[in-house]
Order: sequence, then C-alpha cells, then structure tokens
Amino acid sequence: MSETNTPAADVSAPSTPTPPPRTGGATLSQAVVAVVGLIALLALGLAWQSQQRLKQAEQELVRRQDSSQSDANIARDQSRQAQELARDTAAKVALLDAKLAEVALQREQLETLIQSMTRSRDENVVGDIEASLRVAMQQAAITGSAEPLVSALRQADDRLARYHQPRLEGVRRAVVRDLDRIKAVSVVDVSTLTIKLDEVARQVDELPLLAVAQPIQEAARAQAPGRAGRPAAAADTAPSAPLDPNAGWWERVWHGAGTKWDQLSSDVWREARGLLRVTRVDHPEAALMAPEQMFFLRENLKLRLLNARLALLSRQFDTAQNDLREAQGMLERYFDDRSRKLAITTELLRQVQGQARQVQVPRPDDTLAALSAVAR
Repeated sequence: MSETNTPAADVSAPSTPTPPPRTGGATLSQAVVAVVGLIALLALGLAWQSQQRLKQAEQELVRRQDSSQSDANIARDQSRQAQELARDTAAKVALLDAKLAEVALQREQLETLIQSMTRSRDENVVGDIEASLRVAMQQAAITGSAEPLVSALRQADDRLARYHQPRLEGVRRAVVRDLDRIKAVSVVDVSTLTIKLDEVARQVDELPLLAVAQPIQEAARAQAPGRAGRPAAAADTAPSAPLDPNAGWWERVWHGAGTKWDQLSSDVWREARGLLRVTRVDHPEAALMAPEQMFFLRENLKLRLLNARLALLSRQFDTAQNDLREAQGMLERYFDDRSRKLAITTELLRQVQGQARQVQVPRPDDTLAALSAVAR
C-alpha cells in the first residue's frame, strides 16, 4: 500500500528529483505475491479436491443409504417372513405338543389296559386252578381216591408251564411239591376191590357145601410113583399070572372066571367105597342143612358181599370189614375146605379184607396257600 500511494504523491507534488528505485523491495513483494498466489492456488486446489471428495462422499453416502434402505427393506421382508414362519412353527409346535400329549395319554391308557388285562389273566388262571383243585378235593373225599387230585395238579402244572409267568412260579413250585406228596401216599383202589368182590359173589354158587356129598372124581385121585398113566380101577386089582399055553381047557375056563371075578369084585368095592365118606365136621349144623337152607345160605353170603361192596363204594371201611369177616366166617363154617375153588375164593376175600382200610388223602395246602398269596 505504501508503494502504491507513493507515485500519486509524486504526481501532485512539485517535480523533484526522482530517487533511484529500490530493487530489493520489489522482489520481496513479488515473492510474497507469488507465495500468496501459490497458497491461493493450493487452497483452491484443496478446496476443489475437498469439494470432489465431498461430492464423492455424498454420492457414496447416497449409494450406501440406498443400499441400506434396500437392505432394510429386504430385512423387513425377511423379518416379516421370519415372523410368519415363527408363527407357523409355533402353531405346528403347539399341534405337535397336543399330539404328543394325546399319544402320551394313549400310551398311558394302553399300559394301564395291558396291566389290567395281564392282572385279569393272572387272576383268571389263579381262579381256575383254585376251582379245579377244590372240585378235585371234593371228588377225592367222595371216592377216597387220589386220582382226581393228581389229575388236577398235573393239569395246573402244565397250564402254568405254558403260561410262563414269573409271578406264578411260586404257585408252580407249590403244585410240584403237593403232587409229589400225594403220589407218595398209597390209597385204596376201590374199583379193583369191587371187581374182586364181584368175582367172589359170582363163585358162591359154584362152591361145594359140607351138607352136599361130592362124588369122588377118578381123575382127582393121587397116582402112586411108577404108575403114571395107569387107571385107578386097574391099580386096585392085583395083576393075574399069565396063562400057560400048554394048559388044558379046564385051566383056561378057571383062569377066565377068575379074571372076571376079580374085575367084578374090584368094581363092587370101588362103588361101595364111593357110597361112604368120612369127614370131620366141627359144626354139625353145617352138615345137617336142608336144600332150601342151602339156597338161602348162598343168598345171604351174596348179600354180605354186596353190603361190603356198597360200604367200600361209600368209603365206610369199618362196615365193609365187618361184612367181610362175616362172609369169611360163613365160608369157613358151611363150605368144604378141600375144594380148590373155595381156596381161591377165600384168598380173594382175604386180599380185599387186607386192602380195605381207611387212608387219608393229603390236601394240597401248599398250592392253595400260594394261590391265596398271589390273589392278594
């Protein structure tokens, strides 16, 4: 500014001698102007560059804002889809929960039903076995035989083996114990005894009585040693001497008459000996019975045997023993003890009398106790 005002002052002022120019100051000012201009150019360039950068930043910001807006829209759409999917999933989960709860309820009901059916089946098996055992006990008490109990216990063992339920293993072991215990007891076979009594009653009409003289059988006679196959009549007759071939007619006639006389005397002796029989009779009334009394004797003996049979069937062994003793006494008193049929009949009667005794059939108490324990 001072340099600019200087010439004007020089014009208006009177002409004075012009001082010589100062070169150093002008150069400095030019340098300053150049620096300022350079700085201005620099600042302009920087401003322009900043403007460009700002414009690029604005463009980038706008682009990013658009991208962010697009991403936000996409995210919003995806969020809406996710919400819808979440609602669908929640609905499906709720449906699955409901189905699962229903399945769990059905499973629980099915398990309860299976347990009920299993328990009911076990109870049915236990009830059937107990009922069959009680019926078998009644039959054994009526018949006096262990066969009904043995059969019922075997059927129960087979049924428990097929059923194969661990809960009923104790019952099966009790059944096996009772079965072995009942088998070990020897009981009266009433059917066999009644058959023997029927056979005795059938033979009563064929037994010989002491009051009836029985003819001596020729075949029943004992043969002496060395005479096998020789008739009894010939044994009673002494053998005659052989006739001499050179004897006369008188010897021949006499020899023939002697032989005939010997045969006739032998026949007469045999017949006479058959008319007489010597027997020791301990009870005279047995030998002095009339024919009608013999008939009633046989019938009374049959009635005794029939009463003994009925007593055996009704399990009244004391009554049966009394009737059998009476029948045995009648056989020994009124019938001929030399008869082989009487010996056979007496032996049958003794067998029946020895086997007809009261035997208590064991009760299946172990099995009944095990069944009661399982039923609780």
